[in-house]
Amino acid sequence: MNQHELGIFGEQLAKKSLQENGYEIVYSNYRFRHVELDLVCKKDSKLIVVEVKTRFSNAIGEPWQAVTKSKQRQLIRAANFYIEQFDIDLDTRFDVVSIIHNDKETKIEHIIDAFTP
Repeated sequence: MNQHELGIFGEQLAKKSLQENGYEIVYSNYRFRHVELDLVCKKDSKLIVVEVKTRFSNAIGEPWQAVTKSKQRQLIRAANFYIEQFDIDLDTRFDVVSIIHNDKETKIEHIIDAFTP
């Protein structure tokens, strides 16, 4: 499995996990300019933007650590555009799903309200 395939695997795993926990996936891979919102979900009358980070290991840090302040700002801008485009009037939350997948383990961590605008 290469890095691209790992990313696709991670997003599919995140979708399945979220759905099993009552999240409705309303959009996958929404693009605004050069930024992509991996998953846009709804649960409990909230819009939830989910960034999925998948790595083979945590040798260089946990996957969620790749969601830097700069990346957060990009996601917030893209989410604002999404909200305006689809005229959504819901409270919005930003989550991160952090996944490590290799021959020895598959570990998934869902960080609720990982950052705020």
